[in-house]
Amino acid sequence: MLRRTALATSALLIGALLLTSCTGTTTSPGPTGDPDPNATLTVRLSLEPSNLDIRRTSGASLEQALIDNVYQGLVTRDSDQDNAVVPALATEWEVSPDGLTYTFTLREGVTFHDGSALTADDVVTSLQTAKDDATIQNSSDLAGVSSIAAPDATTVVITLAQPNIDFLFAMTGRAGLIFKNGDTTNFQTAANGTGPFRVESWSTGQSLTLARFDEYWGDKAGVAEVVLDYIPDQSAATNAAVSGDVDVALEIDPELQSQIEGTGNFTIESSLTTDKGTLAFNNAKAPLSDQRVREALRLAIDHDALAETLVTAQPLNGPIPPLDPGYEDLTGSISYNPDRARELLAEAGAENLNLTLTIPNVYPGTLATFLVSSFADVGVTLKVDQVDFSTWLTDVYTNHDYDLSFVRHVEARDFGNWANPSYYFGYDNPEVQSLYAQALATTDEQQSSDLLSEAARIVDDEDAADWLFLSTPRTAVSTAVANFPKNSLNVRLPLAGVTVAAE
Repeated sequence: MLRRTALATSALLIGALLLTSCTGTTTSPGPTGDPDPNATLTVRLSLEPSNLDIRRTSGASLEQALIDNVYQGLVTRDSDQDNAVVPALATEWEVSPDGLTYTFTLREGVTFHDGSALTADDVVTSLQTAKDDATIQNSSDLAGVSSIAAPDATTVVITLAQPNIDFLFAMTGRAGLIFKNGDTTNFQTAANGTGPFRVESWSTGQSLTLARFDEYWGDKAGVAEVVLDYIPDQSAATNAAVSGDVDVALEIDPELQSQIEGTGNFTIESSLTTDKGTLAFNNAKAPLSDQRVREALRLAIDHDALAETLVTAQPLNGPIPPLDPGYEDLTGSISYNPDRARELLAEAGAENLNLTLTIPNVYPGTLATFLVSSFADVGVTLKVDQVDFSTWLTDVYTNHDYDLSFVRHVEARDFGNWANPSYYFGYDNPEVQSLYAQALATTDEQQSSDLLSEAARIVDDEDAADWLFLSTPRTAVSTAVANFPKNSLNVRLPLAGVTVAAE
C-alpha cells in the first residue's frame, strides 16, 4: 500500500451534510390555496428511459419514474427518512432470529391496473422469476434465496441460504417488484402495476404521462395526472419553469437559478443523495493497473475547487456516501498535491501519459474540462470521448473497453460493486470481497457497518477510483405544490402524496 489511513467516523460532517442538503432558498411562501384533486402536476426531468421495461432495461430514469408510482414491491424505502425500509404490498414482516426466514403478510384489496386482484401466487412467481432469470435487472439480489413459498393466501415466506443483512433493502429494488403472473402487457411501451398511478401515455422524446389509479389500495393520489416532461437542455428547462410550463424542475442549473427565483413562483431546495460522481479507473488495464498511476491522478485533482465549480456538489472521499451503512469520513486520506503526482508518475515510468476519458454526453462539459486541465498540469494528456449513454453501456459497462470513465453512480448501498471483480471497475481484492461477504452475513447492524467501513478504507487506500463529488442537486418547486419529496430524487420520485393548489 502506498497509503494506509484509519480515520474515525465524523458525526460532525454527517450533520453538516444533512444541514446543507436540507436547506433551500425560499423565494415565496408555500401553497396558500386548497389542493385541487383534478390538477395536473408537471415535472421536468432530464434523462428519459429508452423503454418502459423496468425488469430488463438499465438506467435510473426508469426507477425514478415508475417505482412507487406505477410498480411496487412488498416493501419500499423512504428516501426522506434515511432510506428506511417501509411497508408497501406487505403490511408487515417478521425475520427469524437466525436471519434466514422472512415472513411477509400481504396487503388485502390490492389490484393491478388491469383490474386483476393481486394474489400470493403473483408474488411468488414474480420473485422466483427475478431470481432465476439473469436478464432481469438486479436478479443477483435474490441469488441467496433458497425458497419462496405461499403457505396461504395472505402469507409469503422467503428463506435464505445464509443471512443477508441487506436483503430487505434489496427487496425495495427492481428484483422485488411484483407483476401479474402470465401478464401479456408489452412492457416496452406500457405497464401494469399496483401503484397509485397508471401509465396513461408515452410520447417518446417528450413526456411520460401518469394518471391517478382510482382503485388504488391506499390513499388516492393527490393529483389527477402527472406529466414527466423530459427536457435535457438546461436553458430550455429554465424557460419552461419561468413561463409556468412546469410545476417542478429537477436538477436545475445553478447558473440559471436566479431566473427561476426571479418569478417569485418557486422555492429552491437542495437534497442529499447517494449519487456518487465516480471517476472510474480501469484497474485491469495498464497503465491504470499500476496503483502509483491511480494515486497520481487522484492527487492531481483539487476536489474542493471542483465542488465549488460544479456548485451542486460536495467533496466525497471514499466509495460510501453518508446515507449508506459503513460511511466513514475519509477526509484527509488523500489531498490535492500535483507535485507528488508528478513524482509518482515518474516512478511508474508514466511521464507524458496519454489517456482517454469516456463520458456519457448527458453530463455537462464543465467536468471534463476541469479534468483535462488538472491532468495537463501533471503531464497527463486527457482525450475526452463523449458518447451517448447506450454506447457507454456497451463499451464501458459491458465490454470494459476504456481507460478512464465517468458516470454518477446513484444507487444506494452499491458497495458490492467493489467486491465484484467482474464489474467494469476491474478491481479485484480478495480481502475486500471477504469483508463484504462478512458484512452481509452478520445480523448485527453495527458489526456490518464496521466491516463495510474497513473494506471501504482498503478500496480508498488502493485508489481503485476517484470519487469526485457527492451530488446535491437543486430542485425548483412551485409555490402551488405541496409535499414534494426531497431526497434522492434522481433515483426515486414518489408522487402520490403531492398536491397542487387550486388557482
